[in-house]
Amino acid sequence: MQCTHAHAAPVRARRAMIAALGGVVLLGLVACTQVPGLRSIFGLGANEPAPVIVPAEQLREVEAMTVDDKSQILVEGSEAEQRNAAIAVSGLPVESAASFVLHGTSGAAYRTALKCMTQAVYYEAAREPLEGRRAVAQVVLNRVRHPAYPNSVCGVVYEGSQRTTGCQFSFTCDGALLRAPMASLWAEAQEVAREALAGRVEASVGTATNYHADYVLPKWAFTLAKIDKIGRHIFYRLHGKWGQRALFTSAYSGVERIPALDYEGLRARLLAASQQLVEPAPAPGLTVPPAVTDRHAANDVGGRIDTTKQWRLSIPDPVSASSKYQSAIAASTLAQSQAVEPAMETASAPSRIVLAR
Repeated sequence: MQCTHAHAAPVRARRAMIAALGGVVLLGLVACTQVPGLRSIFGLGANEPAPVIVPAEQLREVEAMTVDDKSQILVEGSEAEQRNAAIAVSGLPVESAASFVLHGTSGAAYRTALKCMTQAVYYEAAREPLEGRRAVAQVVLNRVRHPAYPNSVCGVVYEGSQRTTGCQFSFTCDGALLRAPMASLWAEAQEVAREALAGRVEASVGTATNYHADYVLPKWAFTLAKIDKIGRHIFYRLHGKWGQRALFTSAYSGVERIPALDYEGLRARLLAASQQLVEPAPAPGLTVPPAVTDRHAANDVGGRIDTTKQWRLSIPDPVSASSKYQSAIAASTLAQSQAVEPAMETASAPSRIVLAR
């Protein structure tokens, strides 16, 4: 019995040593897979694209491409429409984006991604044509895959929402989320979102990462390649390699989260925007803009009506106007009759003389 125990001890020791060495080797292999240089040496991930490092300057430029920051807007309204139409469509090829499929439709990540995508389609393009709604969804997915943007659907949609201004999708910080969506339009937007997350590709906008409404003209519109106009939205891609399909290789994170929003701040901003639509009270001397042809004192408007000087146009009372009119007619008739009677007598005198002969 003593010999058996003496023989078993070295065996257990050797097994423990082998197990320890095996653990060290396994840990070494795991470490190698995390170092790009060693991965290539061991032939691991040979087909995986190398991660793209976006320069800080490029990231700042991308972040500034928003219409939420009013300092970026050159003109608005009809003038913006005309100037936008004058920007030529780029001659660069429109490369169709790769299909994006989000699996696990019963999971929490999918449900959250679907909500964010539906919000983007609804609040950005609810009344746009179907192609325009699909194009907005495509822009979201293009950004998910671009290294200059977050790598999740909600991350893209809510980028910048926690800043005072500068939201990439303005509805996330202008108070639009406080308005309850219309059920029918929301259902249509959700269907577009569901199709996009199931792999549908809107090829008309290619690798577009930006768009804006045609009634605003942002500065950055001149720095991008114009692809197409669909409905009231104009779509753009980045210039050079940054807009080529080969660069859209970022891996989807699989983590979807809607950030906490400052709803009080959203209400304040929505209220401020509504107050701007109210016509301000007139200030003295401002209702008649000055003209270079004016020849008058600074406090005179040269015969043009300035309502701030308490001048009022009035319509006379109909009864009073009628009586004055009748009096004027009667006076005019009397004056005419008095002027005509002597003339008639003068004209008839020769006739009487002729008859007397």
